[in-house]
Order: sequence, then C-alpha cells, then structure tokens
Amino acid sequence: MELGQNERIVRFHEKKIDAPTIPGNPEQIFASMGNYVFTAEVLLRELYADAANEESSHDFGKDILPSLMQRANVYAYNFAYNHIPGDPPGVLPYWRDVGTIDAFYEANMDLRAIIPALNLYNAQWPLGPTRETYPPAKFVFDQEERRGHAIDSIISGGCILSGGLVRNSVLGRAVRVHSGAVVEDSVIFDNCDIGRNARVRRAILDKNIQVPEGATIGYDREKDRNLHHVSENGIVVVEGGRSSVEVTVFNLGPAIERRKGRFGGEEKPR
Repeated sequence: MELGQNERIVRFHEKKIDAPTIPGNPEQIFASMGNYVFTAEVLLRELYADAANEESSHDFGKDILPSLMQRANVYAYNFAYNHIPGDPPGVLPYWRDVGTIDAFYEANMDLRAIIPALNLYNAQWPLGPTRETYPPAKFVFDQEERRGHAIDSIISGGCILSGGLVRNSVLGRAVRVHSGAVVEDSVIFDNCDIGRNARVRRAILDKNIQVPEGATIGYDREKDRNLHHVSENGIVVVEGGRSSVEVTVFNLGPAIERRKGRFGGEEKPR
C-alpha cells in the first residue's frame, strides 16, 4: 500500500513484486494484514456494485479496495504503533503470515519460547477461553525411563502424559502420550493419541490422529513422503479424521404430555 497524509491509502498494489517501499525505508513495504473495518452501508454498497460488474474478478484486494479508494477516504492502521498492555516498552508488535505450512509451524514454535514474541500468559491482555471445558493436564508415573514430563512446551487442558516425554512442542487439548513415547519439535492438534514407544519429530499432527505403538514419524524422509505430506523445510504433516461429538439430548416428551393434559389437550406456551 502507498500512504499519503494522515495515513490515507492512495494506492493498493495486489501481490506486485516491485511494489513501492516505505518512504525512507527501502527494505520494507506497507502490507495489508487483511483486517478491514467498514460501516455496513458502505460495505453492502460496494459488494453489490462489484457483483454487478462483469469485468471484476470479485477479489477484495484486487477489485473492491482499489475501486473504493477512488470514491472514498480509506485509511490504514499502522500495526507498528500497536502496543499490547503488559508488554515491556520497546517490544515490537507480533505478526506472522501463516500462509505456508512452515510459517504455521514456526508461529507455533514462537509461542513456546522462553520469552515469546506473543505472550499468551500476559494477564493484562487475556485471550478468551473456548466453550469446551477440559480438566487440567496430567503427568503420571515417576519411574526411570517411564516418567511423564514436558520440557520447553505448551500442554493444553485434558492432556495426559503417561510416562512419555514431550520436548519443544505444542500440544492441543486431550492429547495422550503413552509410556516410552517421545514427541519433539512438533505441533499436535486435539484428541491425538501417541502410542507406547512411538516417536514423533518435526511434525504437525491433525486432530484425532492415532500413532500406533512403536511407530515413527519424522525419522525416515522417504517413508514420510510416501505416507504423508512433507513441507519444504521437512515438516511432516499427518492428516486426521473427523471426530464424533457427544451431545446431551433432553427427552422432553413426558413433560410436553403433562402440559397438554393440564391445559385440556392443548399445549400452552410458558
């Protein structure tokens, strides 16, 4: 983006290799983070107009925003000015484009750093919880070569490390790591089960993966490529499956029948 006075956007270059750089900073450009704020009236007007334009490819960055800038004042919010409450002065705002598997992996690794660029534990900038309620993570067994523990890792609620080792990793909710298993430098999504003596290294496991006892992921490049997707930087991505969700069902039949009887055979609203 090119900015004028008061950070008004004057031009928008969609994925242009030779886009103009920031004035006085030839190494950087102003890039759109993809967050837009509109009044509803303006947004609907522009969407309807673009839908009726047969020459438009109906892309937000390529068509709608450049067209809007010809008729309205569009301003940029400079993310570099954004200071998170609770962060030390001088800490740069955190933003990472996770458009690739490797970038997504690195973003997760950022979270588990000793001094993270994005601090999930900042009490002055709390993250809202999800609806699901999981018990705290649990680490069990305290025997030689059978000790559930994690090092330099993030372990979410509902996880059970049953004699397994987790190092430099991020575990989602309700992950189980069984005795003798080792998980290193990996991102493990919800509801995965790492079998006894299994080893997982430099991998991303989708939800609901069951790693069999004694299996290895991330140790044999050719084997991994035959079974899974491997990124440019060697991150093994293992596809998961759908999970069933238990739903509490209330049987309202008897209550409705009683209400019908009370009101002479006709159900009355409360």
